[in-house]
Amino acid sequence: MPSLKEQIDNDLKQAMRNKEAETLSVLRMLLSAVKDREISLRSGEDVSLSDEQVLEVLSSEAKKRKDSISAYERGGRADLAEKEKNEIKILEKYLPEQMSDEELKNIVKEVVETHSGASLRDFGKIMGAVMPRVKGKADGNKVGEAVKKALS
Repeated sequence: MPSLKEQIDNDLKQAMRNKEAETLSVLRMLLSAVKDREISLRSGEDVSLSDEQVLEVLSSEAKKRKDSISAYERGGRADLAEKEKNEIKILEKYLPEQMSDEELKNIVKEVVETHSGASLRDFGKIMGAVMPRVKGKADGNKVGEAVKKALS
């Protein structure tokens, strides 16, 4: 099975063959972001990112798009918001399936229980314990809301 980066590269080539301009644009941007991360991690010799590191780049790019959507909607630019939504759909093909609210709630509850007497002041500690367990499977904002709800 090809690595995630190879899969994206293969899909880029397929998008070129099929003349899918939007998919082509998004995948080029994604591979560029992956290459930038590789360059930033390089110290002398070439570095190739693991699938997990490529997933981090993917998540980051998807988050940028989500932030842009809310900014465009506040600014009354529905056309640009729609473009960003379409780009997220393309990126989501490579992201792991998102965790359900119930699964997230159970993980947060489990972590809160291990920190006896946890209060809102322990928000950072709880987030620090939850995030590695849900990495790539849940949005950070969603996790933050679930932790606040569990601590209050």
